[in-house]
Amino acid sequence: MSFRLASALVLAAAAAAAHANHVANRSPSRWYHQEDHPAYNLFRRSGSTDNVTYPAIGTPEWSAGFPADQASTTNLPQAWVDALNAAVAAGTVPDIPVTTSVNGQNPTYPSGYDPNSPQVCSTTYKCSTSGDIWEAPSGTIALSFDDGPLPPSTTLYDFLAKNNQKATHFFIGQNMLQNPNQLNTVINVNYDDIAVHTWTHPYMTTKTNVDVLAELGWTMWLIHNSTGGRLPRFWRPPYGDSDMRVRAIAKEVFGLITVIWNHDTNDWSLNEVPPGTTEEAVASLMQTWLTGPKSPGLVILEHELSDMSVQTFMDAYPVMVSNGWTRVSLAQMDGLGAYQNAMNTTSPVVPAQVGNVTVKPPPASTAVAQTHG
Repeated sequence: MSFRLASALVLAAAAAAAHANHVANRSPSRWYHQEDHPAYNLFRRSGSTDNVTYPAIGTPEWSAGFPADQASTTNLPQAWVDALNAAVAAGTVPDIPVTTSVNGQNPTYPSGYDPNSPQVCSTTYKCSTSGDIWEAPSGTIALSFDDGPLPPSTTLYDFLAKNNQKATHFFIGQNMLQNPNQLNTVINVNYDDIAVHTWTHPYMTTKTNVDVLAELGWTMWLIHNSTGGRLPRFWRPPYGDSDMRVRAIAKEVFGLITVIWNHDTNDWSLNEVPPGTTEEAVASLMQTWLTGPKSPGLVILEHELSDMSVQTFMDAYPVMVSNGWTRVSLAQMDGLGAYQNAMNTTSPVVPAQVGNVTVKPPPASTAVAQTHG
């Protein structure tokens, strides 16, 4: 069986259509989908998935079939579409209209839809709901970075490795395709945790159901193929923009947990013209938070977007250490593990029972992806 067909089957195994025993409700002692999980009855195929070999990161075979720019909806795997349709039919994806964003401003809903109502619950408007992650345990700073991989990521990865520090990276699919060297480093040298930040970084509530499916699915699939078959557990919506509809698609179709933040440095705007903040302003915010109360713990929105944003993290790191913060990769802070079928980037990928077909992890020789030299 080809790696694309096999990997599509494994990715389909992550889908869950409107069932109460979703990953977010599992005990940390059982971090993987149980074999009786409804996800494994959604997609039945014949044939073997043994000996899956994933192309090396950066090769034409690795990038083949993925959208070059926009998140294509014309050639989505049927398994994803079927899972979405099943969730909609079951009523677990609410019928909330798409929003409108003008000139990059916060999305707005049509008249009659309150973004802070339980029915809509827009994270852009700071509405939170059970199952989302906004903060860390007391005394803990959950480290994560958005928008990579990019050229400035190299400095960040070197710094993290030097300090033996793990972190979670919410990656944009397009950036993964365009920066394979950085991608290989973070996966196969740093062994950091990889999560989903969509394919093109849009305001997700402005997207239709199928558009949301494509933004998440293509990114998740490329991460899967780049990490030896691992299925990300977490996603962060660009601009923090999600609502009950978008959240439900992420959860019910792909098993993804939504992650937001409780502190924002605005470091993403350091290289804007004109800049939206300064390195001194970011340092001042960091100093205040890191020397302040330790409850709740910190989930700080940070970016590997520019040399300046990377530098502000490196400058703040000694303050985290000196003030006694427990520093963990965000994906590891709750004990569930970074992936739905593996604890981290080096732990084994577990087999999954999909209907009557056993989907096995790739052989040991390809369990960690290789780079194209």
